[in-house]
Amino acid sequence: MLSLSLTFEDALALRFEEGFEDGMERGMEKGWEEGKEAVARNALAEGVSIDMIQKITGLNMETIKNLQEQAL
Repeated sequence: MLSLSLTFEDALALRFEEGFEDGMERGMEKGWEEGKEAVARNALAEGVSIDMIQKITGLNMETIKNLQEQAL
């Protein structure tokens, strides 16, 4: 039988590490999404078609159209 004993400090450190990793992952995802939207805004400003922007960025059409409306 395996016995595992953690101190309160060890448990806090473990939880902090898990939270940090989760936060980093969420931040990276948000950063990627914001980057895609920035590319889409720039492409719209240059007259690139919505279809091409979707292919390049992977954003959905609704998001691209919303960005286009915001630019007007």
